[in-house]
Amino acid sequence: MSMDDLVAAAKKEGQLTTIALPHDWCNYGEMIEGFKAKYGIEINELNPNAGSGDEIEAIKANKGNTGPQAPDVIDVGLSFGPSAKAEDLLMPYKVATWDEIPDDAKDADGYWYGDYYGVLAFGINKDVIDTAPQSFEDLLKSDYANSVALAGDPRSANNAIMSLYAAGIARGGKTGMEAATAGLEFFKELNEAGNFVTVDAEAAPIAQGTTPVAMNWDYNLLSMRDNLNGNPPIEVVVPSDGVVAGVYVQAISAYAPHPNAAKLWMEYLYSDEGQLTWLKGYCHPIRFNAMSKAGKIPQDLLDKLPPAEAYEKAVFPTLDDQNAAKAEIAAKWDSVVGATVQ
Repeated sequence: MSMDDLVAAAKKEGQLTTIALPHDWCNYGEMIEGFKAKYGIEINELNPNAGSGDEIEAIKANKGNTGPQAPDVIDVGLSFGPSAKAEDLLMPYKVATWDEIPDDAKDADGYWYGDYYGVLAFGINKDVIDTAPQSFEDLLKSDYANSVALAGDPRSANNAIMSLYAAGIARGGKTGMEAATAGLEFFKELNEAGNFVTVDAEAAPIAQGTTPVAMNWDYNLLSMRDNLNGNPPIEVVVPSDGVVAGVYVQAISAYAPHPNAAKLWMEYLYSDEGQLTWLKGYCHPIRFNAMSKAGKIPQDLLDKLPPAEAYEKAVFPTLDDQNAAKAEIAAKWDSVVGATVQ
């Protein structure tokens, strides 16, 4: 089907039903308005604050329903893509820009595909820290005594777990188990050096200087930087030696009441316009590297971000690697590192 035919078919359906898209998450408010303005198709927004599991349940609960409670499209955490495909809940579709989506962030048959991601980064309170660390190895220096913190408990919080994963990648870990083992060893060294702070690195302790070097997803840190508005000044650094991406995925329901509108929505999301809309909300669009190399990202947007080349090393861990790392870190954090984040 040509793009013109798809637009015509979608307009004939007249509506798209989304779920779990808060307007302040990844700039979805602008995305939704942009789509409506461009194509004149109404969007029925279900439960903006739902989680990934709720989205899957909404598909299951509405298999035979073509009414307003049946979602056409979903935006879920990586693990939910393969599991939903296995349950025959998804419809395959490959957008026009398919080839620019990295192979390790999409289903080869088009049942789900990465849409945007964050990478683990350092958020640095520049009122407290003069020279920002540029790598995980830098964090072991005496310059960062009693300064480095995680966002959450690494025995359960995903961004803390993935921070250890990134540290393990920096130490040469290739598989999930290798990254977990090396990451645990790194944090053992960090703790023994007196550099690790056992305070949950949320915005307040970062701003107060309690946790002046915080590990978190870059989009969280960049938004916090903007919200603090220079009081204190926050610098966001993507480490040079271990860049781990956490990706979300898009998919179309196998039972979508508006399948053509769903496909058109995907085309919009993966177009240059849609990808840049996500980037305005600091969620790195999945085509970021290709668009950066092609000079398609406006300079004013780039100026608000860490250097584009920092993202070229991003590793997208497989589900098996993530699960192996989570199990290993949860089991051995207490015995190897022996520090309780609270």
